[in-house]
Amino acid sequence: MSSGIGSHAGGTALPARDVEIPVAVSARHVHLSARSVEALFGPGANLRVHTMLRQPGQFAAEQTVTLIGPKGRIEHVRVVGPPRSQDQVELSRSDELVLGIDAPLRESGHLDGTPGITLEGPAGGVTLDHGVVCSLRHLHLSPADAVALGLHDQQRISIHVAGERALTFDDLVVRVAPDYRMEVHLDTDEGNAAGIGPQGAFARIVKAGG
Repeated sequence: MSSGIGSHAGGTALPARDVEIPVAVSARHVHLSARSVEALFGPGANLRVHTMLRQPGQFAAEQTVTLIGPKGRIEHVRVVGPPRSQDQVELSRSDELVLGIDAPLRESGHLDGTPGITLEGPAGGVTLDHGVVCSLRHLHLSPADAVALGLHDQQRISIHVAGERALTFDDLVVRVAPDYRMEVHLDTDEGNAAGIGPQGAFARIVKAGG
């Protein structure tokens, strides 16, 4: 699916630096396996849609869990569906300090060598021996939009978010897949640093590396 990047009158794609890319600030959240959904919310439980997200098929579920770490706990953490093959908890650095967890910067799904955590739901608890990450900031692109922008999967770029607290973010990884829509994902620490409010923001690419 293409996000529909505009073109010049001659039909050529706009330069990457001229494209305004929507920015989403992703709060702490949990991805669960079907097994963990039942353990936390009861036998036969399914995730119920609260809000559909921009990425096709992804949704914020009505269900929430409590995260329990060595030093603290965080309640009402949203589950993101649909269920996955592996449990994964995505935190900001501020969340890690509250919980007492030192999670590495990782892309989603890269869970080897990550710390664990305990999840608590209304029907029970689940203790994970790994799966906690601080999500690496990234840009979702469809293959068509990647070609139009002259970018490729796993490329590292820099983006600039304008505003009263304008900020440039380096080392942002490009992720390309057929079901992606063009969108930058930052965590709450990064979003707050750039002054991104509920109305959202747009970014421009200022540097594209290899």
